[in-house]
Amino acid sequence: MSAPFEPPGRTGTRQRPDMRLPAAAILILAAVLFWRFSNLRGTSLYDPEAKPQPITARGELEPDEMRTIRLFKEASPAVVYITTRGVREVNTFYGPAYERIQGSGTGFLWGNKGHVVTNFHVIGDPRNRWIVTLADHSSWRASFVGGSSTKDIAVLKIGAPPSKLRALKIGSSHDLQVGQKVYAIGNPFGLDQTLTTGIISALGREIEPVRGKRIKDVIQTDAAINPGNSGGPLLDSAGRLIGMNTAIYSPSGAYAGIGFAIPVDTLNRIVPELIRNGRIRRPILGINIDQFRRIERQYGLEGVMVLGVAPGLGAEAAGLQAAHYDEEENLVLGDRIVEIEGRKIRDVNDLHDALEEFQPGQKVSVTVEREGRRRKVDIRLSDPEEPRKGR
Repeated sequence: MSAPFEPPGRTGTRQRPDMRLPAAAILILAAVLFWRFSNLRGTSLYDPEAKPQPITARGELEPDEMRTIRLFKEASPAVVYITTRGVREVNTFYGPAYERIQGSGTGFLWGNKGHVVTNFHVIGDPRNRWIVTLADHSSWRASFVGGSSTKDIAVLKIGAPPSKLRALKIGSSHDLQVGQKVYAIGNPFGLDQTLTTGIISALGREIEPVRGKRIKDVIQTDAAINPGNSGGPLLDSAGRLIGMNTAIYSPSGAYAGIGFAIPVDTLNRIVPELIRNGRIRRPILGINIDQFRRIERQYGLEGVMVLGVAPGLGAEAAGLQAAHYDEEENLVLGDRIVEIEGRKIRDVNDLHDALEEFQPGQKVSVTVEREGRRRKVDIRLSDPEEPRKGR
């Protein structure tokens, strides 16, 4: 008799089962394999009569597709590719300065005199050099006209003939609505003339560019915007410029469905000024303020405290009084600006935003508060260069 099967953990002997296949099973397997391979014998893997498959007629494109195609054909000639080259000094025996590509981005033509609008962060240092490539692939050296790092707007100029310059149609941004279709054209990752579509996701957003000054009333869109799209146009369904693509919100640095564009109404106010003067002539009241609002924070006050009054300018003529220390070294609070032309001023950013709506030489109504009492004064705005005159 064979020994009984013993459970694990016990010693003893047991008989291994016979693993040999029955002869009948072997014969069946051999027959199946023979049949399988005999069918392939003499059959070629190639078909000399192979031809392309017949094409199914597409029919008419959808009207929405036709509108998008037409929009891109009309707008893309105004979109340019910008290559930024920086000069770097090499401190070696063979160390002449050499150029290297620092980055690339997008821009668009403004008018027919060779002006190109883009983001300030695209051009980088104004001492850099730039090559602007038009839609016809012709390349042109560009000169720096002017820019604002705080607004992230810059203007370059190229010497291309008017026949090569085709500007965009200018729209408006004050009447935009959430849900409108938008179209972005740019050069993401160096891939020129790329079109993406989406909608306006929100209005009135605020972003902070590299320099830390907030940009108000920007457009939020879900149209795909990636590195290289910066400076490109955001268009409405009529092909009009409604914004300049500027930034994305993304923890990973790639597209995450949230992009931002500077509204065209801001561009239409700032770009002509940059072309005329090379800079934004932000008017001033003629006062000194604390950018960090230490006094206002200490006393829990809204508004902007006047810490100094420049001689000969509008604030002095209007009788504004600055904070000062008395004979016993006690701080005496002076005037605090709380409104400009009825617009509430809560902090320094509100003050700057309010003043940007005006030009040097204009008079504005300023509401100031001192010792709990408010009064209105008219102040003539000055050019920032005025305090330096006569020195």
